[in-house]
Amino acid sequence: MKARIAAALAALLFSAISVAPAFAQEQRGPDNQPPTVDGSSRASASRQRRERAPAAPTAEQIQAAAQEQATLANTNCQVTEAKLLGQTEAKTSVYEVACAVGPGFMIESKTPPEASNCVLLAYSAAVLRARDPAADPGPQCTITANTDTQKFLREYAVQAGVACTVDEVKVLGKSNDGGIMYEAGCSDGAGFWLKQLNNAWTKTPCIQVLAESGTCAFTTSAENAAMVKSYFAGSEAASCDVTEARLMGRNANGVFYEAKCAAGDGLIARLNTENVVQQVYPCATAQQIGGGCKLTTAPAAAPAPAGGRP
Repeated sequence: MKARIAAALAALLFSAISVAPAFAQEQRGPDNQPPTVDGSSRASASRQRRERAPAAPTAEQIQAAAQEQATLANTNCQVTEAKLLGQTEAKTSVYEVACAVGPGFMIESKTPPEASNCVLLAYSAAVLRARDPAADPGPQCTITANTDTQKFLREYAVQAGVACTVDEVKVLGKSNDGGIMYEAGCSDGAGFWLKQLNNAWTKTPCIQVLAESGTCAFTTSAENAAMVKSYFAGSEAASCDVTEARLMGRNANGVFYEAKCAAGDGLIARLNTENVVQQVYPCATAQQIGGGCKLTTAPAAAPAPAGGRP
């Protein structure tokens, strides 16, 4: 009897030892998901993950980091506002910044940083959409201070030395030497082409652009004529009410303009580098000056009398 009781106790003890570890094992969820012990353990793990995640940078930290990138990119931008747009696959950060003076930039924290002017980004997007309205132009500047591109373009015209009242400016594209080309129109006169290269500006009057087979969308023929007429003031050519004008060219002696007059014969005038008239040639006798007049038809030679010489 004692032997049977002892055997039963031994079997019970063996069963308890075998079953206990099974209850202690972590239980797997459906589809072999990572094991959890119970609900409280899951909550604890989630809390730990949150605690390990870095805190989002503050606005001040973003602006400081963006300023560092803008300085390294030689943008001369004093950052007044910045947005962190995210990270690329290469783990570089992308910022948009507004500047105290001039247009803002989109900056990628490469080595060295790569900065894209917001005005030129908007121009590239417009060109792309003109070709394909459904095209994706990529990230664009959205900070309010960066969206008035005409304001910045008018400022460019002032920097380039355009003295007229600028009412329209547009980006033309890149020149062969890497400069950025713009056209500026004036509400009170003829406009210009502008070029920015290596932080220096040059400007070309639209009348010269036309002579070099370019086009100006913001300058009319009448505005070019009025400009040339202003050059004639106080000279032998002042009596010509210029209705049309063209730049013929220049040489060591000066620059040559042809003018069509409202009444009478047209003329060709030679001006110096200060646009002061030096000499005037009536179209009737100016055939040897740069191929002669094109805007004014020279009077035809009188026909010979019938029957031969008088």
